[in-house]
Amino acid sequence: MEQTKIDRLRALAIPPQKLFIGGDWKAADREETIAVVSPIDGRVLTTISRASAADVDRAVRAARATYNAGSWSKMSPGGRKKILLRIAEIIEARSLELAVLGVRDNGTEIGMALRAEPGSAAATFRYYAEAIDKIYGEIAPTADNVLGLVHREAVGVVGAIVPWNMPLMIGAWKLAPALAMGNSVVLKPAEAASLSLLKLAEICAEAGLPDGALNVVTGSGSVVGEAIATHMDVDVLVFTGSNGVGRKLLEYSARSNLKRVYLELGGKSPNIIFSDAPDLEKAAAVSANGIFRNSGQVCVAGSRLLVQRDVHDDVVERIARIASAMKVGDPLRLDTDIGAIASAGQLQSNLNFLGLAEREGARRIIGGERILEETGGYYMRPAIFANVVQEMTIAREEVFGPLLAVIPFEDEAEAIRIANATEYGLASAVWTSDLSTAHRMVRAINAGIVHVNTYGGSDLTVPLGGHKQSGNGHDKSLHALEKYTALKTAWIQL
Repeated sequence: MEQTKIDRLRALAIPPQKLFIGGDWKAADREETIAVVSPIDGRVLTTISRASAADVDRAVRAARATYNAGSWSKMSPGGRKKILLRIAEIIEARSLELAVLGVRDNGTEIGMALRAEPGSAAATFRYYAEAIDKIYGEIAPTADNVLGLVHREAVGVVGAIVPWNMPLMIGAWKLAPALAMGNSVVLKPAEAASLSLLKLAEICAEAGLPDGALNVVTGSGSVVGEAIATHMDVDVLVFTGSNGVGRKLLEYSARSNLKRVYLELGGKSPNIIFSDAPDLEKAAAVSANGIFRNSGQVCVAGSRLLVQRDVHDDVVERIARIASAMKVGDPLRLDTDIGAIASAGQLQSNLNFLGLAEREGARRIIGGERILEETGGYYMRPAIFANVVQEMTIAREEVFGPLLAVIPFEDEAEAIRIANATEYGLASAVWTSDLSTAHRMVRAINAGIVHVNTYGGSDLTVPLGGHKQSGNGHDKSLHALEKYTALKTAWIQL
């Protein structure tokens, strides 16, 4: 990858964006817009359309019409597979363009963005394309003279609401399996990161996806998100984001047509280092990446570092040294380790948590300062806090920023108690050389993912989903298809 190519793409003007409805680009009903501010320098990049409930209704009607017409829902599995594979090919061919566009929008460092955004999105479309013609119905073991068949059908119209961190990756996690099963989709990107998903709509159309099978409606969550969630003709709603919004979506389902709602919500993930970890330097380095990559704006970030007391000081020193050496700066520079905070509001939220941590008695080891203010962008140094106890706010609430809370523990029982002392249950990790300890911890930790001697990096072959208030349902793996299918029984007397 050449810096000159990145700089050339950085300089490209971005025209005002419209809504993508029924295979065409349309102005919002009221022709209102939202300014897109780049976290790199605080400048306005372009505008997106501020859609209304009427625009959402147009998109849902287009999705339903396409679904009912059968141009996608009744297309042969091989036909759908061919188009999804073509989408993957185009994403791959335009990966640098998509990555730079996304970085300009939300500030993720370019090295990570290339892998996690277009790289992951292409792999996701390819994975579910290959799964399409390998998903079968069932024949039930029935009594004599009866044939019991279980059919798997598309659910109809899927509403998808995705966040501003990694929008292309998470968007693909929703879109690819939903489309693979023959559904039509109405997608709402986050106001702060819509550009790459609007570009994805263009790619899908180029690949031959029928008009109306994918519709992208931008705007505020309080208007567009609510309109999708309360629409009587949306059959399934999928969401990644905050717990507060997730609760509202469940209420909206109850107020409307009782649509199925699947939620991937917040996390306060424990990363547990035992004194017998096979390599403390590796554990510290991987743990630093596990919380500070993308400025901590990752749902599975290892934001609570639990360290056995006899190696606590050693691990804190190692991770502080590693974090101090990370270069924070322009996310479109190849030598940048940590990019920008996604928005001014998120930066201020991070700083508020930092001040609260100090008032509650946590000891700041390094970082936490806002830097590079002269650029106009939103940057802060990664922060590490020690002397943290589980009752402190930074040990209980999701910060969603580059802030690590280090908590000491004595033994396995205390590590389990601290790890599970949270309303969340999304991800976790255990570092140990003892296989028995590893297996006991995997069973004891209440989380959807338990890494052992690593953090992050799981691929599409395994599911991602939360326990407790981290949500329900799963993204990734073949299990994700369950959200987008309905079972129908045929009971046939022979």
